[in-house]
Amino acid sequence: MLKSRLITAFILIPIVIAALFLLPPLGFAITILVISMLAAWEWGQLAGFAARSQRIWLALICGLLLAFMLFTLPAYQHSVHLPQISDSLWAALAWWAVALLLVLFYPSSASFWRNSRPLRVIFGLLTIVPFFWGMLALRQYHYESDHFAGAWWLLYLMFLVWGADSGAYMFGKLFGKHKLAPRVSPGKTWEGFAGGLLTSALICWLFSEFAPLHVPLSTLLICSIAAALASVLGDLTESMFKREAGIKDSGNLIPGHGGILDRIDSLTAAVPVFACLLLLVFGTL
Repeated sequence: MLKSRLITAFILIPIVIAALFLLPPLGFAITILVISMLAAWEWGQLAGFAARSQRIWLALICGLLLAFMLFTLPAYQHSVHLPQISDSLWAALAWWAVALLLVLFYPSSASFWRNSRPLRVIFGLLTIVPFFWGMLALRQYHYESDHFAGAWWLLYLMFLVWGADSGAYMFGKLFGKHKLAPRVSPGKTWEGFAGGLLTSALICWLFSEFAPLHVPLSTLLICSIAAALASVLGDLTESMFKREAGIKDSGNLIPGHGGILDRIDSLTAAVPVFACLLLLVFGTL
């Protein structure tokens, strides 16, 4: 299991980095659109759709919605203040605040959404749509003056989230004694949570020193802490929905890693939260 996870990681990481820096905006948008549709396909299980055809329809509807929103953008103008983008990012902040309450009060919180398929579909759209727009908004960051500025931001955010996840795993294995959310994800501990935050802080400092991010360290630190916390919430939220659905992994598309949602669950929360704070709250444009 560990061997297959490492092999897959060594293959995927260079591909992801190449996609960030080499794909043109349209190619990048199409790639994230496909990833979002695959995530919607897997969310179908979490929403209670047992039939393959139902999950296919959910993926197609999600893809058509995102494509329609893309086509309504003015040509050559992808400002974060356009309503398609800004409203999605603000909606993400509201959704993840609600998700925090659902996780904190689980399993009693599940009583009002457990038997509602439409509500679980809405939760999925609120997870996937802002992730899509957060990825595009960050990739478009200062694109006119520097084609790679946004790629650096996304690379930083991915390393931040991956670092938090790896740090939490290692610290949890070494020192974990106190459960973080035993009713949602019994394997996570407060010691691992602290280790993940420490790892994120180290990555934040390294990138601020050696990467062309060009924002005040205080702004970077606030956005990064919020993103790291959101990444934990994204992981816990997916774990909660999987527990309700009675499944271990969202899919089996990635050998040793489960499904697409299993790999991007932390990013679905971290990306829109980080983009909203950086681009809308602090106005780093």
